[in-house]
Amino acid sequence: MQTTTAMSDALGRYLDLTSQQMQVTASNMANVDTPGYKTQGFDFEQEFARQLHDGGGAAALEGMQAPVEDVDGLVARPDGNNISIDRESIQLAKSQLQFKLGEQLLKGEFSGLMSAIHMDSK
Repeated sequence: MQTTTAMSDALGRYLDLTSQQMQVTASNMANVDTPGYKTQGFDFEQEFARQLHDGGGAAALEGMQAPVEDVDGLVARPDGNNISIDRESIQLAKSQLQFKLGEQLLKGEFSGLMSAIHMDSK
C-alpha cells in the first residue's frame, strides 16, 4: 500500500534541499575566519526543478545531494576569504522560512490523508 503522493514526494525533496542549504550556509558561517575559504552554495530553485523533472520517486532520490560549488562574484578580503556574514545570515533566514513553509504544506498533505482514512470510522 502506497502511503505517499506525488505532492508529499515533492515536499520531501523540497525539505531535503532546504536542509542541505542550511548545512552549506552553516559551514560557510563556521569558516568566516578561515584564510582562503571560498563561499559555497547551490542554486536552490534550479536544483529543485531538476529533481522534480528527473522524477524516479522518493526512493530514487533519497540521500541525493545538490552539487555544491564556489559562489562567484563575492568580494574577497586580503586573506582570500570571501564570506559575508550578512549574506549568509540572510541565506539562513530564507532557508528557515522555506523549511517552515515545506513543513506546513506537508502537514496539510498528511492531514488530508488522515481525514480520508478516518472518514469511514465516523
